[in-house]
This record gives sequence, structure tokens and C-alpha cells, in this order.
Amino acid sequence: MRHFGHLPQEVRHRLFQYEPVEFTAEAPGSTLAAALGATLYCPATRPSLAADVVKQARLGVVSMVLCLEDSIGDSDVAAGEDNLVRQLETLAGRGGTPPDGETGGDEIPLLFVRVREPGQIADLVARLGPAAQLLSGFVLPKFTEERGIPFLEALTEAEAAAGRRLFAMPVLESPELLHLETRAATLSGIARAVDKYRERVLALRLGVTDFCSAYGLRRTPEMTAYDVQLVASVIGDVVNRLGRADGTGYTVTGPVWEYFRLQERIFKPQLRQSIFTGRAEELRTALIDHDIDGLLREIELDRANGLLGKTCIHPSHVAPVHALSVVSLEEYSDATDILRPERSGGGVVRSAYTNKMNEVKPHRAWAERTLLRAELFGVAREGVGFVDVLAAGARAGDAADVATAAPA
Repeated sequence: MRHFGHLPQEVRHRLFQYEPVEFTAEAPGSTLAAALGATLYCPATRPSLAADVVKQARLGVVSMVLCLEDSIGDSDVAAGEDNLVRQLETLAGRGGTPPDGETGGDEIPLLFVRVREPGQIADLVARLGPAAQLLSGFVLPKFTEERGIPFLEALTEAEAAAGRRLFAMPVLESPELLHLETRAATLSGIARAVDKYRERVLALRLGVTDFCSAYGLRRTPEMTAYDVQLVASVIGDVVNRLGRADGTGYTVTGPVWEYFRLQERIFKPQLRQSIFTGRAEELRTALIDHDIDGLLREIELDRANGLLGKTCIHPSHVAPVHALSVVSLEEYSDATDILRPERSGGGVVRSAYTNKMNEVKPHRAWAERTLLRAELFGVAREGVGFVDVLAAGARAGDAADVATAAPA
């Protein structure tokens, strides 16, 4: 799989100076953590789950979470588990005919299951049998040291039983993390837990909706998570403690954006005629008209605050996240210049674009992260912006039916 692999080759050639590289589910954890991109959540109860997974892969989704937790009712858990097992068997070519007659193994995204209880992990792996080979891991809800260790222990046992590497993605969303008087101790406990199982922790996810719930808050489409000071303070502390670039940190993913439209596409039909005709401002206006300006601002703020990737509850959010993950040619030029071997001793150099200072030692971690992102999401050609990439994705989407995922 690779990002933007769903676009025609000639379109990728127009968009990218350096195209994204291919990777597999067996890639190193550091690669997969950076490659998650827009992780699309989908309730495990969906009758068309197997077909949805294949369809979303064809539309550019690289990681998905099949959810047995907050996206379904308490009374639907058993049915959700049964459906999940049946649908993954279908994807694996067992228990039914895969969508379009395909086996699905090479076509599906990285798949994770969001569970409620530790016992579900071993139970699901046992019930899935060979189909468990399709799983990349599990999402662990309301993670603290006390609640998280049993999940991580269960994951370790299930990994041995499955004979396959399984990753954990803890969700940081507990009231203890939000409340000021318990935050520091909770963060320290989370750090102890994930450090103990470091090789199995792929990324840490932020549950901002739960944070808002604790105070009866809900941000409007005009507001980002960073406009809600209670939430912004938690994000800052999580990155401070768990997202450091000194080798001790983890990938921390961006929070969910909960607004979407079911009946309208991102682009007006008349704007799809040509994506390389200098209509960036008109396209930008179309985006704002369709209520995703807040999403775009939040994605930018995610990166500025040290987050990578994003939780998504609707397919229309995937393309903006990925388009804004593409590295500009200017960023790539600065990063490669900073990391030249002859600059290992430090110093300050003027950017090749003559508009900024590149200070070698302080900017090294940024440059390393930028080149990893460039490898996985590509480097845009000079003059190609995120609107051009977004428009290309919209045109590709016209060739397939858009599967609508219910909110998680």
C-alpha cells in the first residue's frame, strides 16, 4: 500500500516531485506510526463492513479502526463481535466470497479493532483464527496505567497465540488526564505503562470528545480543539510528556473532527473540470463553503503542536488530512539542507528559498520528521498546493461510490 496510490499514475506524476513510497503491514513500527494518516473509524456492526473496507482502500484510506466501543450501543456488542468475525473472514477469503471476488489481503488498509474490555482481545483473535492475520492491532479505550496494563498484557498473549505482531493504540481520554489535580500523576502512569510495552505501542490517540464531555462542552464547526482552552492544555501536556523528539516519545495523533455533510461533496461539480488551471482560490472558496475550513485549520494546528495523523469519523475527512500531509518542495529543500553530512557540526545557513534561517542543530529533529513524512506522503512539485492534491482526490472519488461511515 501507499498514500495516493489510488490516483492514476499520470496524476501522481503531475502532483509529486517525489512520490510516496510503498510500505506493508510488516514495516517497522516507526514507519507505520508515521504512515497512519487519516485513521477512519467504522462501527463493527455495519452489515457491509468487508465491502466498506475494500471500497475505502480504493479511495485512499490507509488505516481503519473497526469499533466495538463508543460507536455502538451496549446491547449491540455481541452482535458487533459476531459481525466483525464474519466480515474479516470474508476479507480473508474464508466464510464467503470477498468483495468483487478479491482475496483482500493486499488491498485492505491497516486494520485495528477498538475493544471495550481486555478479554475481548484474546477472544476475538481465537475466533478469527487465520483471519487474525488481517489485523494490525487493537485500540485501547480510556487508557490509564491502572486500566491500560491489563489491555497490554492481553495483547501480548494474543500476539503469541496469533503468531503475528499486534500493535496497541491507547486512547488518552480519561477524566483523570483532563482534571488538573490528577493530570501529572496520570501522565506519569501512562508513560510507565507504554514504556514497559514500547515495542507494541504504535501511537497514542487523543479522545477530545470525552474531554469536552466532562465539562458539557462541544466545539462548533468554526472552532478547533485548540480554541477550547481546557482541551488545548491537555494536548500540550500530552505532547510535552509523551511526544518528545529525543527518542523517548511516541507518535501522538490528532483529535477527531465531528462535523460532516452526508449529501454534498467537498467540491462543486463545475470545479472538477480541470485541477491544474490556476483555480486554487476558487477551489479554496468551495472548500470553505462546504464547512471544512475548521477541519483544515485544525489539521494545520495539529502539526504545529506536534501531532501526526488524525482520527476521522467520515470518509470526507480523509482527503484533507492526507493532502495537508504532503511535504512542500520548500520544506523538503530545507530539511535535506539541514541534514547534509557536512553540516553535522551545526551552524546556521540561509534557506535556498532565501526567506528563512535554518539553524542546523535546533532544526534537526524537525528535518528528520519532515523527511519521514516526505517519504510516506510525497513531496509536491513546485507550485502544487494542498488544494491541487485535494482536487485530484475528489476527481478520483467520482470514479467510485463514496461509502459513508457512521460516526464513531
